[in-house]
Amino acid sequence: MTIRTLQQNDNEQLALLIQTSLASLGLDKAGTAYYDPQLKYLSSYYEQLSDACYWVIEYQNKIIGGIGIAPLEAMPKVCELQKLYVDSNFQGQGLSKKLMDTALDYAYKHYEACYLETHTTLTNAWHLYEKYEFKQLKQPLINSEHNAMDLWYYKELN
Repeated sequence: MTIRTLQQNDNEQLALLIQTSLASLGLDKAGTAYYDPQLKYLSSYYEQLSDACYWVIEYQNKIIGGIGIAPLEAMPKVCELQKLYVDSNFQGQGLSKKLMDTALDYAYKHYEACYLETHTTLTNAWHLYEKYEFKQLKQPLINSEHNAMDLWYYKELN
C-alpha cells in the first residue's frame, strides 16, 4: 500500500469510492460530497488551490482511500480537512490514521488551525477526529454546500 498525491488518472476511481461510501451510509443526497461539482475532477480542483493537497492510498493499482487539505474560504490561516474515505473492505486496518497523519503533517506546515464537517451517522469518523483532539463546535464556521452535515470540528495547529 502506498500513500501518494492524487493524480488525474485517479479521479474516476476516487469519485466512485466516495459515492459508494456515502451511498452505503444513506448519505447519497444533496448537501453531501456525493454531489460535489468537482468530484470527478478532484486532481484539477486541488492543483488550482494554493496550500492544498489530496492524498490517496493505492493498493494493487486500486484507490482504496483518500484525504484532502484545502484552504477554508475567507479564513486564510485555517484549512479544511476534506473527503476522508477508506474502502469498506480495508477499514479497521489503521488506514484512516495514516491518512490523518499525512494530512495533518501538511496542515501544520501551512495553517494555524484545521476545520472539518461530518455527520452524526459517521460514528467512526468523528471518534477518529476526537482522538486527534479536534473539538466539536456548536455551529459551522462557514456556510458550505455541505449543509447536510451536522457536526463541525476545529483544531488549533500550534
